[in-house]
Amino acid sequence: MSYLMKHLPHIGGLTLQHLALVGTGLAIALLIAVPLGVFTARTPRYGPPVFGLAGVVYTIPSLALLAVAVKYLGLGFWPVVLVLAAYAQFILIRNIAAAIAGVPAAQIDAAKGLGLSGWQRFTRVEIPLAAPALLGALRLTTIALIAIATLGGYVGAGGLGSEIFFGLQRQYIEETLAGSIPAAVLAILADAFFRTLERAALRKSG
Repeated sequence: MSYLMKHLPHIGGLTLQHLALVGTGLAIALLIAVPLGVFTARTPRYGPPVFGLAGVVYTIPSLALLAVAVKYLGLGFWPVVLVLAAYAQFILIRNIAAAIAGVPAAQIDAAKGLGLSGWQRFTRVEIPLAAPALLGALRLTTIALIAIATLGGYVGAGGLGSEIFFGLQRQYIEETLAGSIPAAVLAILADAFFRTLERAALRKSG
């Protein structure tokens, strides 16, 4: 722990880089997963192929997928972001589809009876009622991406993986822990944050 305490400003900077990797990867993942999740909820017959494709990507070893990304994008930030966005699809698409499909039909029919348009029903009825499940998906995805983002240390993307990588390379356990412990703390904080939001969403939708 002495290494960690002596290098707090440096570790703090790496933590911000780590959050940037996770945040960017999650944002890109959502841009893809939300439309696909809603689409598969609306047209269930397309669910199996979409879920299957996302599952195939998820089974590819992360280092192998990162190596492919580096081949085309070079070293640095973006290959890691691409890998994070790709891995997030498996969790996000399936859970978004399940959350939207799980909204009670009676609630949607009632909204139709009130004259709400399709977009109004989606934003005012379906999203609020599906919010607890959607937040649960975000929680699981964020925790997974925090762990996967440590691969950034191997390709010069920065983040806490840099400390883990150099610590392993030098066989210096304290340096490895200086990257591992903050990553674990980030995952715990993310879990607590999203669980709080989930409880609030449950109370609001209940």
